[in-house]
Amino acid sequence: MARTTGVKNEIEAAAQTSAEVSESDDKVTTEDAPETIEDAQDIDEILNSLKSLLSALEKLQKVRQDVGDIKPLIGRMLDGEIIAGEELEQLKSGVNSLSRLVRAYSDHQAALTKAQAARNLLDQVLKV
Repeated sequence: MARTTGVKNEIEAAAQTSAEVSESDDKVTTEDAPETIEDAQDIDEILNSLKSLLSALEKLQKVRQDVGDIKPLIGRMLDGEIIAGEELEQLKSGVNSLSRLVRAYSDHQAALTKAQAARNLLDQVLKV
């Protein structure tokens, strides 16, 4: 009988150890959970910043197309050349669009700076 009691004691000790390990695993999981939530929020912020960058890039490209190639016309105007007719109208609309271009460029630069954190995330996820 002493032998069964010894086995019984060993089984009880193993069950207690297993329960303690299980409890400590639960504690680790609960402590890690806020970090996972924070990481998920960081990932969402990074993805949103990438979407903002894409949107800013699209707007910049659209404004560039709207402005057109007015640099030669502005150069001619600054050289003192008299511009008339269709070129003058193109110059007027181009100069009026320059403020939109500057604003779009500024927005693009700000979005680009904010989205730089995505590089680290992509390196971690893609491990290229």
